[in-house]
Amino acid sequence: MARLLFVHAHPDDETLTCGVTMAHHVARGDEVHVLTCTLGEEGEVVPPGLAHLEGDPADGLGPYRHGELSRALRALGVTGHVLGADPAAGRLSRYRDSGMAGSPAARRPEAFAAARPDDAGALVAAVLRELRPDVVVTYDEHGGYRHPDHIQTHRVTRRALQLLGDEDLPARTYEILTPVGWAREDRAWLCNADPDLLDTAVWWREQDLGASGADAPAPPRLVLPAADDPFPPSVVDDDLVTHVVHDDEARSAKNAALRAHATQVIVASEDVHALSNLVAVRTTGREGFRQVDPRTWEPTGRRGSDLLD
Repeated sequence: MARLLFVHAHPDDETLTCGVTMAHHVARGDEVHVLTCTLGEEGEVVPPGLAHLEGDPADGLGPYRHGELSRALRALGVTGHVLGADPAAGRLSRYRDSGMAGSPAARRPEAFAAARPDDAGALVAAVLRELRPDVVVTYDEHGGYRHPDHIQTHRVTRRALQLLGDEDLPARTYEILTPVGWAREDRAWLCNADPDLLDTAVWWREQDLGASGADAPAPPRLVLPAADDPFPPSVVDDDLVTHVVHDDEARSAKNAALRAHATQVIVASEDVHALSNLVAVRTTGREGFRQVDPRTWEPTGRRGSDLLD
């Protein structure tokens, strides 16, 4: 049995990017942990009945998303940790969601993106020393899609690894990447998908709509990505992805975890989900990574199927 640690910025990031991989390793008997760095207080809320949580001055969205995270991790069979949490003091998280660059949230003193890498890195290093994982996974230098908290997660994870002695380093370290061949294939699949797979009506009826009957809002309509929409920087040439987890049986666990993140994620079908921007995303049974050196973050050149191959 191996122990794996996935370091993520907000609740739902772990499932969106690594849900299949985590479920795959749990099924093979490995011990999987997730360290979440903030509670996602700046997230946009999809269900109308919960819209009051978005921008709540009392930060009610953070504890609510903490509950969603707990339910998602149970669906995956994973153990969760929140960076700097102090249950005895009633503190769920040390740092707060920074929002997008330039937003008022980014200027708050507790914003994660404003944390000193040495300070936040020391907290991550403490988790690493406690868990002693064989595998550590986080974002690339762009944070996947350039969100400040994702970039900071990359930075503080790297700093944490630098603070460890050689005896505490994980045997394998990975960054999350997607082969561009997959991204193009998924976009083409969406454009030819059965419209029923993009229908949100069933998911919508399961949510808190804040009204019922004739007063209930209509379900949202998903939109397809345009053929020339740019991919995020974590979508890279196929050859740059060194390890692939492909497990269609793990997709059901990922979908169950996505449903737990109901403030953030629309699950239209087993094949399609979307975020608050309503852009359809294909839900597949495959996820990609690149193995890197934990000290230098240079690619190791090794290749494999799952993260322990």
